[in-house]
Amino acid sequence: MKKVFIDGKAGTTGLRIYERLENRNDIEIISLSEEDRKKPEARKKALNEADVCFLCLPDDAARESVSFIENENTVVIDTSTAHRTLPDWAYGFAELGEAAEQKIVSSKRIAVPGCHASGFIALVYPLIEAGIIPKDTLLTCHSLTGYSGGGKSMIADYNSDDRCSLLDAPRQYGITQSHKHLKEMVAISGIENAPVFCPIVADFYSGMEVTVPLFSQNLCDGKTVEDIKAAYKSKYTGPLVKYVEESDEKGFLSAGKLSGKDSMEIAVYGNEDRIILVARYDNLGKGASGAAVECLNIVLGVDKLTSLEI
Repeated sequence: MKKVFIDGKAGTTGLRIYERLENRNDIEIISLSEEDRKKPEARKKALNEADVCFLCLPDDAARESVSFIENENTVVIDTSTAHRTLPDWAYGFAELGEAAEQKIVSSKRIAVPGCHASGFIALVYPLIEAGIIPKDTLLTCHSLTGYSGGGKSMIADYNSDDRCSLLDAPRQYGITQSHKHLKEMVAISGIENAPVFCPIVADFYSGMEVTVPLFSQNLCDGKTVEDIKAAYKSKYTGPLVKYVEESDEKGFLSAGKLSGKDSMEIAVYGNEDRIILVARYDNLGKGASGAAVECLNIVLGVDKLTSLEI
C-alpha cells in the first residue's frame, strides 16, 4: 500500500483530490491535524514519509515543500504554477503523446497543468506537432470558467448573501495580458508568441470552455480544416480526452457540459475560412484535481480511470 500526503488538503483542489482517494484500498493517506498542517516540521516529516505527495499550495509554498524533501524516492505531484515549465519536471498531460506519458512514469517530479492552459495546449500542441500551423503564428484564446477556479475566496464571494451585483454577469480578467498560465501555454504547446488571452469567469460553479479561433491564413500551405480534425482524431481517442463531432447543443456550447467530470472533449467548428477550436472540461476535473489523480494512477501503474469520473 502506497502512502500519499496532500500538502494543502484544505484548499479546493486538495479537498477534491482527497475525496477521490479517501475510499481507495491501495492508498494510505497521511493526515495532519489542523494545528500540525501549519507547522513546517510536521509537513516535512509527512512529505518524507510519503511515497507520493500532492502539493496544493501557492507557488512559493510549493517550492518550500519541495525543498523539504530529502527522501529520493518520494514522488511529487505539484498543482501550482511553480514548476510547470522546468525541463526536469514532467508535464502532467499524458494525452500529448507517448513521450509525455513516459516522462510522467519515470519522473519523481510532476507538474499538473493549469486549468486554462490544459485546453489551449490540448488544442494547439497537435497542430504544431503535425505542421498544420507554424510555430510563429499569432493566436487568440478565450476561456470561460466557473468561479470555483478562483478558490475559496472567490467561491465565498459568489455564495455570499450580500454579494456584489457585478458578479451576476460574466467578468473578463487577466486584462494586462500577464496571466500566470501564459508561460506554460507557450512553452508546452511549442508556439513562439504568447496568444492574446481572454479568460472570463461567470456565475456557475465549475466547468470550462477554451476556444482558439483560426483563419485559414493561419494554416500552413496546403493544410485545411480536415487536417485539423484528422490530427485530433488520431491523438485524442479517449477515454479521458477525446475528439467529438457535432457536440454542440443546438448551436450553443455550454461551458458547464462536463462539470463534475474528469474528461475533456475536443471539437472543431466553423468553415474553411474561419475555424473555431474548442476544448470543454471541468476546471476542477481535467483542469486540476482530476488531472492530478490521473498522474498518480500513471505513477502507480493502475488504470488511469481509477477514482475518476468520465
